[in-house]
Amino acid sequence: MSGVQERVADTLYGLGWAGVKKLPEPVAARLGRAIADTAWKKRGKGVLRLEANLARVVPDATPQRLRELSRAGMRSYLRYWMESFRLPSWSRERVKDGFAPEDVHHLTDGLASGKGVILALPHMGNYDLAGAWVTTKLETPFTTVAERLRPETLYDRFVAYRESLGMEVLPHTGGAAFGTLARRLRAGGLVCLVADRDLSASGVEVKFFGETARMPAGPAMLAQQTGAPLLPVTLWYDSSPVMRGRVHPPIDVPRTGTRAEKTSVMTQALADAFATGIADHPEDWHMLQRLWIADLEGDGPGGTAETPGERPA
Repeated sequence: MSGVQERVADTLYGLGWAGVKKLPEPVAARLGRAIADTAWKKRGKGVLRLEANLARVVPDATPQRLRELSRAGMRSYLRYWMESFRLPSWSRERVKDGFAPEDVHHLTDGLASGKGVILALPHMGNYDLAGAWVTTKLETPFTTVAERLRPETLYDRFVAYRESLGMEVLPHTGGAAFGTLARRLRAGGLVCLVADRDLSASGVEVKFFGETARMPAGPAMLAQQTGAPLLPVTLWYDSSPVMRGRVHPPIDVPRTGTRAEKTSVMTQALADAFATGIADHPEDWHMLQRLWIADLEGDGPGGTAETPGERPA
């Protein structure tokens, strides 16, 4: 991305945070749907990639069904952005009422044990809203990791935004971030990580909807090193203003095997939990980038969509 493109991207996001949060909620929702429908009709790289990804999730879908899913997916994606632009202006009661997760006892029981908790999520729904709910409703701060975006000023905007919601945000810098996360967990804290996509050489290969993909090793390695339970979380929207979600049961650390073998088994279990939630609500999985190794090694439709429009982890 050129310097001019970076400045334009930063300006557009700045306008979004400054302007959208001032709109009445119904107006912001209609604006999001209009933008989503316009992008969907243009059939750009991100939309084509979303449809290609959804074809793995719903393998028996007809072309018409895939188009319907991708349109719903773009509307869900823009709902995320509209909500995120508006979240800093929401009242505490609006945040508390804006998310209704199931099986939260897995999280609260884990925190009560004093061992810390690791929450791992895919790119579903609005994990910023889920995080704000945790810091507000449960009054529990947590630590997360953000991928560095270009330009740097845009990354700074996302960090400031998430910190305003009560999160501690660490840059994605490998070992340094891992060490800090481990310390937070040993102190009984909460760590939340987006964990359905890893393009690095250290990613763990998993079977995901029948094909090989890579997912980050970090959540499983943190669980092994600290003893904190690893809990998958999936999120989705319905027709109401309230986001839904589920805290899945903890993923056990295998009793035998090397560290790498245990990490592989646990990451596969995490992928399976993600797949369950995504299969139930495919339109709320905002994966507009390549994920499966077969796509990364080829020249499939949709490109990588590696732009600031990609949801930051």
